[in-house]
Amino acid sequence: MAVTGRIDGVPDEVWHEEVLAPQFAYEAEHLLGHYRAIEQVLLLEYVRMDFADAAGASVLAARLDTLSRDAVCADPEQNMSDISFAVERHVQDGATPPFPAWHLDRSRNDLQACAQLMAARDTFAAVAEDLTAFARAVLELAGRYAETPMPGHTHGQAAQIVSPGFHLAALAAETVTALHRMLHTYDECDACPLGSGTMAGQELPWDRARMAGLLGFGRPQPHALVAVASRTWTTRIAGDLAQYAVVLSRFTTDLMTWAGSGSGFLDLPDALAGISAAMPQKRNFPVLERIRGRCAHIAGRAADIAGGQRNTPYSNTVEVSKETGGQLRVQTDAMRSVLRLAHAVVAGATFRTDRMRAACADDHLGAFTLANRLTLTYAIPWRTAQIIAGQYVKDAVRRGLRPGEPDADLLRDCAAGHGHTLEETEGTGGLGALLAEAFDVDRGLRAKQSAGSTHPGRVRELLAGQEAELEALGAAWAERADRRTAATARREAALAALRRRAA
Repeated sequence: MAVTGRIDGVPDEVWHEEVLAPQFAYEAEHLLGHYRAIEQVLLLEYVRMDFADAAGASVLAARLDTLSRDAVCADPEQNMSDISFAVERHVQDGATPPFPAWHLDRSRNDLQACAQLMAARDTFAAVAEDLTAFARAVLELAGRYAETPMPGHTHGQAAQIVSPGFHLAALAAETVTALHRMLHTYDECDACPLGSGTMAGQELPWDRARMAGLLGFGRPQPHALVAVASRTWTTRIAGDLAQYAVVLSRFTTDLMTWAGSGSGFLDLPDALAGISAAMPQKRNFPVLERIRGRCAHIAGRAADIAGGQRNTPYSNTVEVSKETGGQLRVQTDAMRSVLRLAHAVVAGATFRTDRMRAACADDHLGAFTLANRLTLTYAIPWRTAQIIAGQYVKDAVRRGLRPGEPDADLLRDCAAGHGHTLEETEGTGGLGALLAEAFDVDRGLRAKQSAGSTHPGRVRELLAGQEAELEALGAAWAERADRRTAATARREAALAALRRRAA
């Protein structure tokens, strides 16, 4: 049976091999289950509109139950290597022909858009689940190292004393924010295209709200043209993933720096390590390079998806819906791979506390604190106090003094050179004590008091808040998953009722 009266021939061999067959294979793997669900909903609508009785619909429903990847194939002669035509052919080849009105008032445009969105919705939710698990692993690691001093860097230079927990809490914060943004995107995109037809709507009184509900959508897409022409949902999803990939790549760069022999702060288990073929002393961590490299692919796919839509007409086009839209699956698969790798890294990571503490102790990271104390204790204007503290560090380094070797006379001379006399103040412990406290590693970690700071207490407040947000987000994402599951159950119950009526 021909599928069209407009074209007499079959797809050319090169057209079939280069485009149609790969597209068919992709849709058979990723979209066929959604096509089956859509066909089931359409069948229920035909019954509701009295275009089919229970007996005829039940036979067709049984035929749809046999629809699987093994049941359809790309065939230029039989189905023009098109998945929608293959589904039609599969049903028509059953023992009992479908009722005459089957596929009445139908279009591939909204059917394909609906299946594509359903697949994207599922994979996006799966990414959110992976991201939530990753965030929990980050929080667990951060909690173990909230009180461990390490040097924090700005402009590639050691700057202030922080902790791995503080730094990881920032990654957790970015991850929680990404999950909030993704949830908003999910809800914005959760509008069912089915029932929009080719572009202008359909002629029969389809119950689009009912169809949306049976497919697990929050609502039908109100505008028929938007339903089949817009792929804004692809750019929104791709943009969310790209934004997080950029963030994760930056934190991965920090992990690479910490794990390098120049720092030696971070270690990974042998199961995540690599070796050099020529230098047996080396333990490499190529997993971090893989993560960072794949983050680039994720960001690149977002640009590809946006570029593939640019300057196309606002209608249903293969260029947008298939040629470009298929890149979203590639991107989400890459993101899930990255998150599995990153999760393994975080779960296996350990920090070398002795090396981090030594690095803090070997640098004058308390100079900021010293300047503050000079202002608070001796009323030296703060900018001048900064100059005095900087001069002290410069002269101490020149003399070979370590931060733990305070020199009160040197500080006094630096202050005098800028017009200030530092008298020993009763009850303060003297200049030596002031210097010792300013450059003390543990005091440096706890010197910051403001909310969101590196003080261990503040870090634990951050982690507790992030844990609570993750719980709320987990419940919100579970609610969306329950909606999809409940829709499947309602659809199956309606089909079961149909079969009972037919019996």
